This record gives sequence, C-alpha cells and structure tokens, in this order.
Amino acid sequence: MKQYLDLLQHILDKGVKKEDRTGTGTTSVFGYQMRFDLSEGFPLVTTKKTHLKAIISELLWFIEGSTNERRLAEIHYGNKAENLIGKKTVWTANADFQGKNLGYTNTDTIKELGPVYGAQWRSWKGANGESIDQLALLIEQIKTNPDSRRLILNAWNVAEIDNMALPPCHTFFQFYVANKKLSCQLYQRSADVFLGVPFNIASYALLTMMIAQVCDLELGDFVHTFGDAHIYSNHMEQVKLQLTRTPYEKPKMKINKNVKNINDFKMEDFELVDYVCHEAIKGEMAV
Repeated sequence: MKQYLDLLQHILDKGVKKEDRTGTGTTSVFGYQMRFDLSEGFPLVTTKKTHLKAIISELLWFIEGSTNERRLAEIHYGNKAENLIGKKTVWTANADFQGKNLGYTNTDTIKELGPVYGAQWRSWKGANGESIDQLALLIEQIKTNPDSRRLILNAWNVAEIDNMALPPCHTFFQFYVANKKLSCQLYQRSADVFLGVPFNIASYALLTMMIAQVCDLELGDFVHTFGDAHIYSNHMEQVKLQLTRTPYEKPKMKINKNVKNINDFKMEDFELVDYVCHEAIKGEMAV
C-alpha cells in the first residue's frame, strides 16, 4: 500500500491551505490517481489497523439500497434496531447532524439520511418518475455487452443533492472488461485522505471483486481518481506518524464462491486472510 503513503506525502509536499464547510481547515491538492492490481492482493491499508467490518457493512448497505442509518447498524452489529441504541456506525455523525440541522432535539430516531448512495445505486428517480436500478443494469450490461463504454454508475443526482444528509463524495464509477478481467475506475470529488480514503479503496476493491464473481470474470485493476484530496488540519500529526511506518504485504480476501447474485452477499461471505498491520491511529471525523 505504498500508493496510499505516496498520496499522503504528495499532499504534505504540494498541498495548499483551504477552508471547508466544517470549519476545520485542510491541506489540499486537486487531481491525483492511484492504481491497484487486484490480482496481487486486497488493497487494505496496513500502516494503521483498518476496520474492515465497517467497510463491508456499509457496502452491503449501499447494495441493499437502504438510506437509513439504523439499518446500517443492524447489518454491522447483527441486531435489530431496538437493541442498537447508543451503538454508532460510520454514518451516525451525519445522521445526527441532519436531525439537529432540521431542528430535532432527540436525534436517536432521526436516522434517515435522504437519497444518499443506496437510493442512487438502486432507485435513481428518472425524469418521468420511474425508478432506475443502476446496479442491476450495470451488472446485466457487463454480462451481455462487456465491451461497452457505458458501464457506469452515477451517484451524483443533481435534482436530489439538497435532500441528502451528505452529497456523495465517491460520485461516479466505470467498469472495463478486457481479457476476461474486470477493472473499475472511481472518481471521488472530495476525499478525507486520512480517515476516509482507506475505507474507499477497500470498499470499491471489494465491490469490483463481488461484481467480477457474479459476472464470472477475473480481477483487473481498481483505479482511484481524485478531485479535491485533502488532509484535515486535525489529522496532521496522525499522518506524520503513519508516514514513519513501513507497509506490510497486502492481505487476501476470500469470498464465498457460491454467491452468484449481487443481492445475496452477507457479512459471513467474506474472510480476510494474512492481514498484518500496525496499530490503529485515531482521528476525529469532520462533519
């Protein structure tokens, strides 16, 4: 995962100071790209411990089409919502912030995030009011027309941005099939490089692996392209610490080979093997 450390160093070396909507402040660059050969291992950051269960549960939540933060908690913890009071997910802060912003004082029950990723992936609203399942159409096109240059899923639905708790940061991705291998390129308009990007890399690498399996394809590359890639001012010391660490070999991800439908994957279908990593480095998420 030297590619990730190179991105951190590039921002420190070339970045400019910019303000942001959270008031935290960032050091930022515009335009950067990383490439990972998925046949060489699973690109999970090893210079700090990364919470894989949170990554998988969020991805399954997107695929399910849900936009309710408590449903994400159910997937993550394996319990029903009534048993999850006080238990947090990676979306809790944004759900709480939305509730407070709308004037609610008790945000325990205000967990609907609006038409975020899951809604756009599985039920994009067309101009005529029809619901479009982009993910199902994408997979069907990969199977039936793999040379298409339209193997695209778009989360940036302009008409619904103002109704979202957080407009999509990973906005647009495209698949590419060559030599019976599936590759994916993601465009991420905004990237919290210390906290968010390790999640994003692993999430889209895993999504590519899952789609490759259901389409009976081998693994190609995951290409990660950035717009505004930034380090928040309150993450600088953590980044400098991480840059002193030497990466370990990439682990391997085993997926239950019996799953052939994208809707059928469960948490127990994934097994990470040979993950050796440095200890966790904590950082506060800006909201």
